[in-house]
Amino acid sequence: MIQKDKIQALSNKIFDQVVGYRQHLHSNPELSFKEFETSAFIKKLLTDWGIPFSGMANTGVVGIIKGDLPSDKIIALRADMDALPILEANKKPYASKNAGVMHACGHDVHSSSLLGSAYILNSLKAEFGGTIKLIFQPGEEVLPGGASIMIKEGVLENPKPQSIIGQHVMPLIETGKVGFRSGIYMASTDELYVTVHGKGGHGAQPHQNIDPVLIASHIIIALQQIVSRNADPRLPSVLSFGKVQANGATNIIPNEVKIEGTFRTLNEEWRKEAKRLMKKMAEGIAESMGGSCDFRIMDGYPYLINEEKLTANARGFAEDYLGKENVVDLDIWMAAEDFAYYSQVTDACFYRLGTGNKEKGTTYSVHTPNFDIDEDALRTSTGLMAYVALKQLGN
Repeated sequence: MIQKDKIQALSNKIFDQVVGYRQHLHSNPELSFKEFETSAFIKKLLTDWGIPFSGMANTGVVGIIKGDLPSDKIIALRADMDALPILEANKKPYASKNAGVMHACGHDVHSSSLLGSAYILNSLKAEFGGTIKLIFQPGEEVLPGGASIMIKEGVLENPKPQSIIGQHVMPLIETGKVGFRSGIYMASTDELYVTVHGKGGHGAQPHQNIDPVLIASHIIIALQQIVSRNADPRLPSVLSFGKVQANGATNIIPNEVKIEGTFRTLNEEWRKEAKRLMKKMAEGIAESMGGSCDFRIMDGYPYLINEEKLTANARGFAEDYLGKENVVDLDIWMAAEDFAYYSQVTDACFYRLGTGNKEKGTTYSVHTPNFDIDEDALRTSTGLMAYVALKQLGN
C-alpha cells in the first residue's frame, strides 16, 4: 500500500519543475486544435521519462503507465491543452508571448499538473498494480470539443478504463483546497444563431417596411417564456443572448437582424424539447409580423454528471490527502465542459482545484484578461491526482 507521505514527497520534489512546465505553457499558448508545440512539449517529457504514448485527434497525446504488480484495473486521467483568443493583461515574466492568445481558463495548469502526476506515478510503478491512461486533450474550448473526437477515435478503448478523473482550476476556491459534487454538476450548452428577415427602408416611412429590428426584439423577449413558463421550475435553465447585429442607422431600417445566444440546462429531454419550442416560437413571431426567421442551433456539449460512487471515493481520498477541512462542496455550475462527453459513456469525476489567493491577486475569473493562479496550487494538483488514481486502483 503506497503511503500518501511518499506521494507528497514526490510532489514536493517535482514542484519547481511543474511550475516551470506551467510557465512555459502559459507563455506559449495555442488555440483549439492548433496545440502543436504544446503537444510536442508533452511528448518530449513523456519520452524522457520512458512513458509510452500515442497521438490522437491530431494534437492529442495519450500516455500509458502500467504498474508492475498484477491488476486488471484501469483508470484514465484527463487534462486539456488549448488556450483562448484573449489578449492577456498580466505583466508577469511568463505572460503570453502570442498576442491575442492566452491560457485564461487554466488549461496550462491542467496539463502541467497531469505531467507532474505522470512523473509521480511513473516513479512508483514498481509499487502498484493497474494501468493509468494519461489523456492530454486538444480543443476543449470550441465545438465539437476535443473530448468527442477522442472518444470517437477510441481514447476510452484498448485498454478500456473503468473510470476517468479530471480537475479544473477555480479561483473562487482558496489555494490548497479542492471542491467536489456528486451527480449532475455542469450544464449542457447549445449555440443559437438567429437571422430575422424583413424589408428595409427609410426610418421615416416604417409603414412601407417590415422592420426586422422590431421583430427581433419581440423574439428575444418572447423566448424567455420558454424558460419561465415551459421549463420545470425545479430544473435550472439559462437562455442568454449576447449578440444582436442590425446594420442600419438612426434613419435606416435594415433588411435583416442577426442574433446569437446560448441555451443551457441539466436535462437532455428538456434540452431537446426547449430547442424545438424556441425555433417554433421565433419562426411564428416573425411570420405573424410579416417577416421570416432562420433559427439555427449548433448542438454543444451534454450535461456533466459525476458518478456517485466514484466521486464519493475520490472525495474521501482527497480528505485523506489534504485534510477534511480542505475539501469543500460544490454547487451546480451552469458553465459547460466537454469533459461531459466522457461522463456520458463511463464513470467520471470532475473536481475543482482551488487557485485563489487575494494577497497574490489570483481571484480573477477564468476567461478574463487578468486571470492567473497561485502557483502553490500546483503542489496540490499533482500529488492529489496521483493519490486519487492509485487509491481508486486499490493501491
